[in-house]
Amino acid sequence: MVGARPQFVKLAPVAAAVAAAGHEHVIVHTGQHYDRELSGVFFDGLGIPEPDERLRVGSGGHGAQTGAMLTALDPVLEKHSPDWVLVYGDTNSTLAGTLSAVKLHLPVAHLEAGLRSFNRRMPEEHNRVLTDHAADLLLAPTPQAVAHLEHEGLGARTVLVGDVMVDACLQAQQRAQNRDVPGVSAASGVSGASGRPYLVATIHRAENTDDAARLNDIIDALAKLPTSVLLLAHPRLRARAEEFGIELGRGAIDVRAPLPYAELVAAVTGSAGVVTDSGGLQKEAYILKKPCTTVRTETEWPETLVDGWNVLVEAGGAEFEQAATRPAPLTPTATPFGDGQAAARVVHELARRLSA
Repeated sequence: MVGARPQFVKLAPVAAAVAAAGHEHVIVHTGQHYDRELSGVFFDGLGIPEPDERLRVGSGGHGAQTGAMLTALDPVLEKHSPDWVLVYGDTNSTLAGTLSAVKLHLPVAHLEAGLRSFNRRMPEEHNRVLTDHAADLLLAPTPQAVAHLEHEGLGARTVLVGDVMVDACLQAQQRAQNRDVPGVSAASGVSGASGRPYLVATIHRAENTDDAARLNDIIDALAKLPTSVLLLAHPRLRARAEEFGIELGRGAIDVRAPLPYAELVAAVTGSAGVVTDSGGLQKEAYILKKPCTTVRTETEWPETLVDGWNVLVEAGGAEFEQAATRPAPLTPTATPFGDGQAAARVVHELARRLSA
């Protein structure tokens, strides 16, 4: 059950592991991300099989979107009657898939269970908590996630499997070796290791984009940086910037469309660092050993904060510039997210519990 860009990335190693184990795999795409830049290119670039079911729900408010998914999902799940409904991450697709399956008495496994930002204003936080408390099996990516679930009385349903994003990121890094990112080396002074340094930036969360003053502060801060900024503009960012009359492509900023995953990994690998509000990109920067500056007041990935590999900042002022342009820490990154074999563990655990 997938619907948004981060879920497509997580699906790739799981789909490969399911195929290698010889199990049947029905892929349901809710259509939460439906344009090609956030959907189709990921299926193509990651080698994911075409979805068996497309719900084509599209955009909308949280309630309307989740409700539309529920309406569309019930007949799909009844048709296939799966042994497991596997939901990914923390989107509206995650919650809708969980609720539909639970109502139909189908077992639910939540991949990336136990993450907590403790910011109840984030819709993702509600989706995580509700999904974890409804699911039958909680596939946790880190020991910290396990601790959160145990604290909430969910330890008996929890298994530590590692993070499938490590699998996906390391595989993409292998594929991306020596790959040029289209337009990066030549555009607007942005270049790879052989030329001027650049930062990779993404901003898309509602708390940063839905307030005109806050969004303007963030874009101003990026524009004033002394280092070129490759801003991979999510449709939400473009729409809000147009609505508020905010010019994205100014100063240090070079605005681009979101990149296919292997090219994103290549761009981050060649960069001096990352500025983002994305949970996934914080972690990818950490895995790829790039300093990350997160434009939020909290993170669901506290492991990335160790030794300053990731720092939390507000946009604007000297602190932002200092954080965004800092060098990589001298202390090596650890391996809190696992060894790159999480997908195989996920499939093994699902199969083991069916035969138990």
